[in-house]
Amino acid sequence: MEEKIPFLIVDDDELFCQVMARAMKRRGYDVMVANTPEKALELAKGNPPDYATIDLKLTESSGLKLLPELLDIQPECRAVILTGYSSIATAVEAIKLGAVNYLCKPADADEILASLDSEAGNPDTEIAENPPSVNRLTWEHIQRVLQENDGNISATARSLGMHRRTLQRKLQKRPVKR
Repeated sequence: MEEKIPFLIVDDDELFCQVMARAMKRRGYDVMVANTPEKALELAKGNPPDYATIDLKLTESSGLKLLPELLDIQPECRAVILTGYSSIATAVEAIKLGAVNYLCKPADADEILASLDSEAGNPDTEIAENPPSVNRLTWEHIQRVLQENDGNISATARSLGMHRRTLQRKLQKRPVKR
């Protein structure tokens, strides 16, 4: 009997976890699901994963904080960060912290597996014809400053010269389209 490859899914969206777990099980993986960073680390200590998907924005934390802890447990783990709140700043940080890729949701199981298995970058990746909108650049700037302040909303609001509540409202909105 062939041993299944351990695959960890970390996301606070339970429906997403169910769908992704089912898809990965059908592809022959030994799937573990965690809705919190603490549960993810507990599972990883018991059965170190070869692959992992980590949601960027978890309820009480960030996938960027979880990633190095997971890689401390299993340095060979190939992890991809998934997000509905993509920004250049978080993509760069994810790669610096050890993610092999960064994907925007919605991403299906085949896209995730392709991103986990790709060893090199793709020089043929299309370059956008139009520059990002001013609103998108504003969103990117806020995300970068938020990252520089370790997710501290008050410190970020001070850095940006805006009221904390205004910043919170901006952060609750979906990212602006390019």
